[in-house]
Parts: sequence; C-alpha cells; structure tokens
Amino acid sequence: MSATESVAPGIERLLAESRGRMPRAVAARERRVELAVGGTFAVAAVLTAFLAGTGRTLDWSDAVLAVAVLAVASLVVFEVGSLYTQPTQVAFVPMLFVLPPELVPLFVFAALLAGKVVNALSGQLAPGRIMMAAADSWFAIGPALVLVAAGAPSAASAAWYVLAAALLAQFAVESAASFVRERLHGNASVREELTESRWIYLVDTLLAPIGFAVALAATGRPWALLLPLPLFLLLLIFARERTARLESLLELSSAYRGTAHVLGDMIGHDDTYTGSHSRSVVELSVGVAEELGLDERRRRNVEFGALLHDVGKVAIPKQLINKPGPLNAQEWTVVRTHTVEGQRILEKIGGLMSEIGAVVRSSHERYDGGGYPDGLADEAIPVESRIIFACDAFNAMTTDRPYRAALPIEGAITELEANAGTQFDPRVVGVLVAQVRDRYGLPA
Repeated sequence: MSATESVAPGIERLLAESRGRMPRAVAARERRVELAVGGTFAVAAVLTAFLAGTGRTLDWSDAVLAVAVLAVASLVVFEVGSLYTQPTQVAFVPMLFVLPPELVPLFVFAALLAGKVVNALSGQLAPGRIMMAAADSWFAIGPALVLVAAGAPSAASAAWYVLAAALLAQFAVESAASFVRERLHGNASVREELTESRWIYLVDTLLAPIGFAVALAATGRPWALLLPLPLFLLLLIFARERTARLESLLELSSAYRGTAHVLGDMIGHDDTYTGSHSRSVVELSVGVAEELGLDERRRRNVEFGALLHDVGKVAIPKQLINKPGPLNAQEWTVVRTHTVEGQRILEKIGGLMSEIGAVVRSSHERYDGGGYPDGLADEAIPVESRIIFACDAFNAMTTDRPYRAALPIEGAITELEANAGTQFDPRVVGVLVAQVRDRYGLPA
C-alpha cells in the first residue's frame, strides 16, 4: 500500500465501526432492529414458500449440497464500509434453477445461518449476531418471486429478460432492506449507502454469469454445484489480502490523526497563544464546514488544516512571533512565509498531510486576490482555506494580544461583514456570523 492510498473518511469511519461491532455482543437497539428486519424476512420467505408453488420437485440431497456450497461462499467476506459483500452469487444463482424457487429464500437463510455459526465458533463473530442471518437473506426474495412468476424455467430455457429481471429484483429488494436496516441502526447516510452499494452490486453483477454457468452445468448433474469451491478458495486469499490492506489503511489514518495532534501540541508548547488560538479556530471552522454541507473528506481537511494552519510558525524567529508591538514591513515579509513553511513541513510527512499542506499554504489568501503567498482569488482558493481564513481572523480579532485589546463580538462581526467579498468569501462569512450570533445569543 502506498502512503497516499485512502478512502472516503465516512466509509473509513463506518468500516471501523463495523469491525468493532462484529465481535461485540448485540446491543438492545441492534437486537430490536435485527428482529424487525429479520422477522419480516421470515414472514416473506414463509409466505413465498407456501403461497407460490411452482410444482418443481425438491430433491433433498441437492438442497443439502446447495446449502453447503452457499455456506462456504458466505465465509469469504470483502468489507465495504459498514457493509460487506461475499461471492454468494456464484452459489445462489444455481439454487434458483436446481431447487424450487419458492423455497430458495429459506435455504439461503439456512446457508447463511450455518456460515455465521462457523464464524461464531472461530471467534470472529459474537454468538448473538448469528441471528443476523435472517436480515442478510433478504436478497433472495426478489429473484425467487421473479422465477416463480416465470413458471420456474430451467437454466437452459430461461429467457434473458427473466434473468435480468431476477438480478434487478435482487438489487431492489436488497437495497430497500439494507437501507431500512442501516437507517434503523443509525449507521449511514443515503450518500454513504449508495457509495457502498455501487461496489457491492458491481461484484454481484460480475459474478452472476458465473453462477448461471454453474446452473447450466448442474442441470441433470447436481454434483456440478461443487465446481465453484476452488474459486471460493482463490477469493478467500484475495479477501484476506484486502483485509490486511484495510487494516493498514486504518492504522495509517490513525497515524495521520495522531501526527496532526502531536504537531498541534507542539505548536501550543512552543507558543501558548498560537496553540489555544489554533484549537479555537478548529471549533469554528468545523462548524462552518458542516453548515456549508462539505463532504467528510473536506471536513477532515478543514479540521486538520485549522489545527495546523500555524504550524509553519515554528520556523519563524520567536522574537517576531512574540513581538509586543506591530511588525514592520520587513518583519511581515518573514512572518508571511509561515504558510509556505507549514506546507513544507507537512509535505515531508507525506500522504494525507501533503493534502493538508495545500490547505495550510492557502489559509491567508484573500477572496479578492490580495493575500499571500500565491495571490489566489475567489474559487481558486480551496474552500477549506477560505473557511479557515475567516475563522482565524474572527478568533484573532476577539482575542487579547500584547499590542491590542480584543474587539467585542459585535465589532468583530462588523469587520467580517465589511470585508465580505474582498478579504473573505461572502458565503463563509454569512455562515460564520450566523453561528457566532447563535453561540453568543446575539440577535440576528
């Protein structure tokens, strides 16, 4: 894994939460959610089995074989945020053509249940989470109903549009069940759900033709259901490699966050005012970023950028940083190099910190192009930097310094509004002022 590899912070957060949840005992809320979602699946599966007969004969030896193969497939897990995907499609599709389709949801549940029991016995899953097999089985309902409606055709006689409808029905039912489940758990937004599901459904779509080929091979030869087992072994190797990469990714993310806070503490140790100032700017900046609707990656950049926007001051002579009076032109020239120095320090760390370095470099650019070090203007300035610049200025105006007293809050607000569109991004000023008035109970 290269140092620059990363995933969206929201998905990274969900992945960490999901990993922590699996070996943990089921909480009361989780139990209620799983009983609700799993219980409605059980009702749907039983109704499908008893009310949608197709007349296809059930061979119990075929059923045991199909369930065993699907159970093995369920042990191969690729993590995707708070969700995961498995190569179950290769074993599930043949089930629809070898067994009576109306019974397939129940057999899918049996297979997933067996897989979770194995995971629980190996210590990878808390025993109470075995119950989640029912909610995980929702994907089988849609295709089963499509095959029932089509008269339970054999793999050789199934029309292409029946196969397409079965796949779309699988995605539709699984998406609805997953969305309800995650929302009840309070784990993911709609955007995060869509981000995760795209990858999962791509995998299922690519594996579906392989599953259909196995179904064709198993027509009259049930032993052909065993053909995917070598594939599952290969995918298990890949899944373990992916798990190792994700573990490295989470460790790297934790290291970045730790590095940011160590640097922040270093600033505070070197200059008490700068340290407390940076922490105050973080709080303001994160609030503005959230109100502006920035995605999680940009919000993280705002948080780290605000914390480290003054890190370059460690390279500036202390007599200038702590000078009790105003700086002259030559001294200002030196002090203004701190944004470039900050970027240089962060780029030496590399990876995510290089991205934060670009934010730090532009954290003193003016909206009208009169800032430093590059004279950027308007949208050419990263939005994270525009947010930090305004919040930095507000905090500086409302803080006592040796050479001047702090402005009252209303005075600082007046300054921000007077310079909106010239020094500051007007949209950022509008959000910042609203938040400040709300925080201090000032009239709008």
